[in-house]
Amino acid sequence: MTASSIQVRLFARARELAGSDTISVKAVENMTVARLRSAIAEQYPELQSLSGQLFIAIDNAYAGEEQPLTAEQEIACFPPVSGG
Repeated sequence: MTASSIQVRLFARARELAGSDTISVKAVENMTVARLRSAIAEQYPELQSLSGQLFIAIDNAYAGEEQPLTAEQEIACFPPVSGG
């Protein structure tokens, strides 16, 4: 993957902080979930406090840190749920 962008859907507090339900993250070569997390924190400072805690789902399944990403996949981020 070269310098393209990945569309990421946001939910709950992440959506509130970003002020949008979708963000566009500049992708790097060999993009993984871990790199996506870093890119979100760098490109969207308002999400920096959540970036390390976000659950990331790829095509409706939670993804591990080393899972590779492509721009064609459906990517969603969910902050941890608290309360009771």
